[in-house]
Amino acid sequence: MLNHADLPDDIDALKALLLASERRVQERDERVAGLEAQLNTRAAEIEHLKLQIARLRRMQFGRKSEKLDYQIEQLELLLEDLQADDAEAEREMPAADPAPRQRTPRKPLPDHLPRDEKVHLPPGDACQACGGALRKLGEDVAEQLEFVPASFRVIRHVRPKLACTCCDAIVQAPAPSRPIARGIAGPGLLAHVLVAKFADHIPLYRQSVIYAREGVELERALLANWVGATSALLRPLVEAIRRHVLAGRKLHADDTPIPVLAPGNGKTKTARLWTYVRDDRASGDATPAAVWFAYTPDRKGIHPQTHLANFSGVLQADAYAGFNALYLDGTIQEAACWAHARRKFYDLHVARPSAITTEALHRIAELYGIEAEIRGKPPHERQLVRQQRAHPLLDDFGNWLRATLEKLSRKSDTAAAIQYALNLWPALLRYCDDGIIEIDNSAAERALRGVAIGRRNYLFAGADSGGERAAAIYSLIGTAKLNGIDPEAWLRHVLANIAEHPVNRVDDFLPWNCAAQLPSA
Repeated sequence: MLNHADLPDDIDALKALLLASERRVQERDERVAGLEAQLNTRAAEIEHLKLQIARLRRMQFGRKSEKLDYQIEQLELLLEDLQADDAEAEREMPAADPAPRQRTPRKPLPDHLPRDEKVHLPPGDACQACGGALRKLGEDVAEQLEFVPASFRVIRHVRPKLACTCCDAIVQAPAPSRPIARGIAGPGLLAHVLVAKFADHIPLYRQSVIYAREGVELERALLANWVGATSALLRPLVEAIRRHVLAGRKLHADDTPIPVLAPGNGKTKTARLWTYVRDDRASGDATPAAVWFAYTPDRKGIHPQTHLANFSGVLQADAYAGFNALYLDGTIQEAACWAHARRKFYDLHVARPSAITTEALHRIAELYGIEAEIRGKPPHERQLVRQQRAHPLLDDFGNWLRATLEKLSRKSDTAAAIQYALNLWPALLRYCDDGIIEIDNSAAERALRGVAIGRRNYLFAGADSGGERAAAIYSLIGTAKLNGIDPEAWLRHVLANIAEHPVNRVDDFLPWNCAAQLPSA
C-alpha cells in the first residue's frame, strides 16, 4: 500500500494511478471468480467420485438395491450352522441335565401330506409279567416328517389286439398321445425339467448329474432336445398369454441384459429380455394377471415399439429413451416410476447423507404411505384419495425441488437426481389422475427378479434361439406364479393334453381356465 507522501501531486498522474489500481482489482476479482468456479467444479467431481465409489462397493459386496442379499445369505448360512451345532450339542447332552430354554411352539404338519402309518406293537401276545391277556387301553401318536427322494417310474402302455370271432376284424385302442412324438419322456418329466431349469435355475448339465444319482442316464443333449421340442409345443400357449397381456389398459414394462454366446468367436454379446406385465389387482380388478417376455439381440428402441405396436393405454416404465416414440401420437400415455426417482436420492443418501436427500426421501415416503392405505381399492376411490391427499404433497414437492435446484451446481449428482425427477414430472404425476395406474413399476421389476437369479447360474444363453426359448418359458412360469398356481403341476397338465387339443382353443390351458383341473396343494 502506498503512503500519502508517495502519491504524486499531478492530477493526471493520480488518475492514471487510480485506473491502474482499478484494473488490478478487476483482475483480482476475475481470478477469484475463476478459482471459485474451479473449486465448485472440483467439489462436484469429488461428490460424483464418492458416489461412484460407493456404488462400486455396493456392487462388490452386495446387490445394487436396498436389500443386501449377499449379507443376508451369509447370515442365513451362519444361522443354519449355529442351529445345526445347537441340535448336535443337545443330542450329546446328558438326559438328566438338559439346559433350560424356551421353545417355540411347533407348527402342525400340513394336512394335505400323505400319511404312512406304522403300528409298533409290544413283543408277544400276552403280558410278559404274568402271562395274562392284553387289551387295548389307548395309544400314543407321534408324527415325523420324512422326505422320499423324487423317483422315476416307467409307464407301460399296453394295447391288446382283439379279433372278431365272426369276421376276423382286428380291433385295437389308438395309441395315447405323447408330448414329443416317439419320445420316451412323459409330461411330468418334461414339466420337471423345464421348471428346474427356468424356475429353480438348475442348468441341464447339473440336472443330468442329479438324475444319474437316481440311476437314470439322461445326457445333457437329450435334455436340451426335450426343452426345444417342448418349447415348440407350447408356443401357441405363449402367444395366448401375449394376447391377454396386450389387451389390458395398463402395462408395466422393463428390460434386463442377458449374455448370449456370439457365434464364431466364443465371446458373449449383451442381448435383452423385455418383460410386459398386466396386473391390475392392486386397483381391485379381478382380471387374471399375466406376464409376457420377449427376447431381442440388442436394446434398440425399435424392439419395444414393435412389441407394443397394437397396444393402446398406459405404459408404466423407466425413462429409457426407446419408449419415447410410443408416446408421440397419444395412443400410449407415459406413467413414470417413483421407485426409480427415489433410487436416485437413495444412492446419494447411502454414499453421502445430506439434508436434501433426507428431505426428498421423507417426502416420497409420504406418497408411498398413502398408497399402502388404498391398495386393493377400486380405481375411482384410489383416484379420489390421491387427488385429495397426494396431489397437494406433489405440488409442494415439485416447488421444493425447483427451489433447491437453483441453489446447487448443475454439475453435482444431487442436481442430477433432482433434474431426473423434474424431467419426468408430468409422467410422475399421472398416477394421481387415473386409479388403475400404480405409483411405481415394481410389478415389472419383480417379474425380472427370477431372470437375474438364473443369470448367475447359467452365465449365458447359447444362441439367440436359446434366448427366445427362455423368454417363452419365463412367460409361462411367471404367469402361473402370478396366479398362485404351481408351475410344474400346471405344465404337467398342459403337456399331457395339448398335443391333441385344437389349437384355436388353446386358451383353455391358460392357468386361470384350468386351475380347477390341477391337483390341489
